[in-house]
Amino acid sequence: MSLKGKKVLLAVTGGIAAYKIPTLVRLLKKNGAEVRCVMTSASCHFVTPLTLATLSENPVGIDFFNQQSGEWLNHVEWALWADVILVAPLTANSLAKMAHGFSDNFLHTTLLSAKCKIIAAPAMDLDMYQHPTTKQNMQKLEEMGCVVVPAETGFLASGLVGQGRMPEPEVLLSVIHSQVSKDKRFDGKKVLITAGPTFEAIDPVRFIGNHSSGKMGYALAEAASNMGAHVILVSGPSQLSTLNPSIEVHKVQSADKMLSVVQSNWQNIDLGIFAAAVADYKPSKTESHKIKKSEDELVLTLQKNPDILLWASSHKKNQKVIGFALETQNGEQYAKSKLEAKNLDAIVLNQLGEEGVGFGVDTNSVKLMFRNNKIISFGLQTKQQLSYLLLDELMNHLYE
Repeated sequence: MSLKGKKVLLAVTGGIAAYKIPTLVRLLKKNGAEVRCVMTSASCHFVTPLTLATLSENPVGIDFFNQQSGEWLNHVEWALWADVILVAPLTANSLAKMAHGFSDNFLHTTLLSAKCKIIAAPAMDLDMYQHPTTKQNMQKLEEMGCVVVPAETGFLASGLVGQGRMPEPEVLLSVIHSQVSKDKRFDGKKVLITAGPTFEAIDPVRFIGNHSSGKMGYALAEAASNMGAHVILVSGPSQLSTLNPSIEVHKVQSADKMLSVVQSNWQNIDLGIFAAAVADYKPSKTESHKIKKSEDELVLTLQKNPDILLWASSHKKNQKVIGFALETQNGEQYAKSKLEAKNLDAIVLNQLGEEGVGFGVDTNSVKLMFRNNKIISFGLQTKQQLSYLLLDELMNHLYE
């Protein structure tokens, strides 16, 4: 989703995580946003105003009086210019000032004049982050309508390990996307998405699985969340993680576990998108200890896994159910058969073997097929771009 024409004001306070802000500015510009930066004096020790001015292609606001130009900066104009403001990193000191309405510098005075959505990304040492006053101040911000992005857990500048790290620029970009998106047709809708493979255990060491990375399902989850949906992502084994902190993630291993999570959430779901590559079969018996290599041949008896997609379509009331089909030949024929046999509302066809299409790659080319025989083809593009297009067409055809 593009940020073309959107005006993003970055408010940078004096934390070590300010070193990540130049990367965020580059990402915002790459996505088409107009960017301005305001800084506290303390933040200039961690990243230079010249760096942010160069990357944003705009002057940086620090003091009310610009000594270079001899002009006073109008904090009201800066505040009203923005479509969204991100305060990152937000130190404990600046957090307290925001929560209690202090305006002792240009940055905080600008925040007090803002009419747009404000996003706050607190970052500090773990003891400070867990302090009762810090928690109370974050709660105050949320009560005032700010979006507070929780700090991540990891290595901190102090040498300690714990919660307090500012999220990576890609995460903050996703949060900004979600706040400025015009397309909010998914507001109030609950969307369940399955992603990745399933691993069916043979013994404690070995399993039956496939090469699915989960990239398409994760991209759909991010897009749906950014478009206003409450997203439940049921993910098989995958190295991926979600960027949008509002996505509810359930990690599972097997088809049985995936089905269990789907069943427990299905009653309240509006739209189910089943992008996971579920293993068709599982061992009839899982050994409790590692199977030793004693014979020249090993015979496994397999049994069918539960059909999660069929269960969902068989238990739909007002839900819409979208399936995925990965085929190597006669794609449209097999996909249409699956669409009808499982009573789906639509199906997404992946034709394995086409250039740029397959497991683990960042691009995809698909066909979206509906029950009325309408077929929409999408050329090769990134899975992130494709996700928004797919969701847009689903809304146009299933909720018109």
